[in-house]
Amino acid sequence: MLIKRNPNGIDLPFASEITPREIFESRRTFIRQLAVGSIAGGALFDMASRQAFAQSASAHKLAAKANPAYVVMDKTTAYKDATTYNNFYEFGTDKADPAEYAGTLKPRPWTVAIEGEVKKPMTLDIDSLLKLAPLEERIYRLRCVEGWSMVIPWIGYSLAELIKKVEPTGNAKYVEFISLADKKQMPGIGSPVLEWPYVEGLRLDEANHPLTLLSVGMYGEVLPNQNGAPVRIVVPWKYGFKSAKSIVKIRFTKDQPRTAWNIAAPQEYGFYSNVNPAVDHPRWSQASERRIGEDGLFTKKRKTLMFNGYNDVASLYKGMDMKKFF
Repeated sequence: MLIKRNPNGIDLPFASEITPREIFESRRTFIRQLAVGSIAGGALFDMASRQAFAQSASAHKLAAKANPAYVVMDKTTAYKDATTYNNFYEFGTDKADPAEYAGTLKPRPWTVAIEGEVKKPMTLDIDSLLKLAPLEERIYRLRCVEGWSMVIPWIGYSLAELIKKVEPTGNAKYVEFISLADKKQMPGIGSPVLEWPYVEGLRLDEANHPLTLLSVGMYGEVLPNQNGAPVRIVVPWKYGFKSAKSIVKIRFTKDQPRTAWNIAAPQEYGFYSNVNPAVDHPRWSQASERRIGEDGLFTKKRKTLMFNGYNDVASLYKGMDMKKFF
C-alpha cells in the first residue's frame, strides 16, 4: 500500500487531500435520509442529485501544492476548532459569533483595489487574485494576543507576488489593508468597540517578507466566511489581529497607517505587535499560551516563542527596541 507522507515526516494526508466539509455533511444527510426511508425505489442518486453533489464538491475546493519550506512540526488544529473560535468583530465580539453570523457575508462577486504609491494601480476580482501566482499550502502557527494559538494549513501565496505586479514607488514605506465594512452583511459594524472599516498595516519590508501570505483558503478549501473570506493576510510572526480579513483595498503609503486596534487602545496594541513573550499586554502575560482544541483548561500552558518561532524575521528589526516598538 502506498502511504503518502507530509514534509514533516508524519504519515497524515495533506489538508488538500481531506474530504471537504460540505461533502462530509452531505453524506451524513444522505445516510439519515436512507435511515428514514426518504429515498425510495432503490435509486441512491438520480442524475440531478449526482450533478449537484459534484458541483458542491468542487465549488469550495482549492488545488494547492504543499510547500515543505513552510511546515511546522506542531499538530494541526482541527477544522471545527479553527472555524468556530474566532475574532472577527464585524460579526460580534464573542468567539462564537463569527461562525454563527458570518453567513450573511457574500464573498462573490468581490474585488480588491490596489492603490496609492504604486506605478500600476489596479483592481482585481477574486478570480484574478487566485490566478496571480501558484497557490501553495503552508502550515503556519497563529498566535492571538489574548493568549491562545492555533496551527492552520493556509492556502495562498506570498504577498510579495502581488507587490511586484503593482510596482511600488520610492515613496512607498507602508502597506495598508482595509477590510469590508457593510452593515447589511456584517451585523457588528456600527459597534463602538472599533472605528470602521477595520484597518491594519505593515512596513513595506514586512509585507515583502516571503512569510507574509495573501491567503484565499485553508484546509484545502476556500476561506470560510468567519475566517476572512474571500481574501485575507496572514502574518504568522505577529499577533492575529494584524492579519486583516475580508480585504477590499490595499493601499501603499508614505506614512504609517492608523490601524484599528492601535487607535482603540494604543497603550495595549502597538503598530508592530510582534509576538514577544517578554512584552506583556497590560492585562495579561504573553509568556505562555494555550493551543485551542489541544490544551485543556488544567493543562500546563506552553511557552510562547519569540516571533512565534519564525526567527528568520529578526533581521527586519535589527537595532530596534522591541519593547518600545511593541
